[in-house]
Amino acid sequence: MNCLSCHEEQRLKLGWGDLFGRNDPLSVCSECSSMLERVNGEICRMCGRSFSIFPEQYRQGDLCFDCVEWGDVGNSITKNRSLYQYNPFLQEIMARYKYRGDAELVKLFEHDLRVLFKKEFKRTLLVPVPLSNERQYERGFNQAELIAKLIGKPFYKALERPVHEEKQSKKSKQERLQHAAIFTLNDEFRETITGADVTIVDDLYTTGATIQAAGKILLDHGARTVSSITVARG
Repeated sequence: MNCLSCHEEQRLKLGWGDLFGRNDPLSVCSECSSMLERVNGEICRMCGRSFSIFPEQYRQGDLCFDCVEWGDVGNSITKNRSLYQYNPFLQEIMARYKYRGDAELVKLFEHDLRVLFKKEFKRTLLVPVPLSNERQYERGFNQAELIAKLIGKPFYKALERPVHEEKQSKKSKQERLQHAAIFTLNDEFRETITGADVTIVDDLYTTGATIQAAGKILLDHGARTVSSITVARG
């Protein structure tokens, strides 16, 4: 099979797990996989940011300063966990995935995403971050929904995004914080989320504004706790 990233042919080494159907073939070659910089080591307890990538003075105990600030203004999530650092290689992958319509690239994340979800999340409802109708039409798919499908569990379209906004990638950090995405609850799932532990699914966690806004709506409508899982940590 060919690597979904570089399209080079992969020469697979078969083992006993393959003979008995236990191993799924990976969608990425070893070279491209090595450029996916996994989040590991000591991380911020809340947002999952690696403490190895910024100076010691920008943390307070087991929290980064961004999360300390979220606590001051009203934090709505218990934790975020992300697979990879948002390095230049992953930025290019995400640009191809989200903006150039290469939806198959989502399969690059499947194995690692399932491992992370199994490790960090138990008995939770999956809720992908929605797109506005205009953005959904423009892209042809919701990238967060495709990521949620990889986990292999049911997900619920409990959130709606009635306001069409400028792309988050074009906003400064301050603009993202001031103009966080506005969500509403889909009444069809009001009873489903009441008293439930919910995990929001999205492609990227940067300032946390989008996920915090989504989490607030879910908490305001009865969710017991809200966490999030993303492919990348910016």
